[in-house]
Amino acid sequence: QVQVLESGGGLVQTGGSLKLTCAASGRIFIRATIGWFRQAPGKDREFVASIDWTGKPTSYADFVKGRFTISREFGQNTVYLQMNGLEPEDTALYYCAPRPNPWNYWGQGTQVTVSS
Repeated sequence: QVQVLESGGGLVQTGGSLKLTCAASGRIFIRATIGWFRQAPGKDREFVASIDWTGKPTSYADFVKGRFTISREFGQNTVYLQMNGLEPEDTALYYCAPRPNPWNYWGQGTQVTVSS
């Protein structure tokens, strides 16, 4: 059974930090690259960062600009996203999912709101 639970979101001021957690289980996550994605109101979902099953980050979106760090312990399916220097433009619902995601499987996400 596939399950994913994102947590750690909240309301912070500009410049603040949050650490998101993705707890994933199920066949589609076995030895999978896992990514963080986000969707702001009225916008398409966009890629944020990804990490392979060994714990090596594989890609970051340009807008991350060194502010976010993705991490994962070797062979584990709990993935973290440390976000520093948050800006109002980072306000969105954040999701984790396999990357690629041919099953189009998405969890409920965790809301991040950054106030100016």
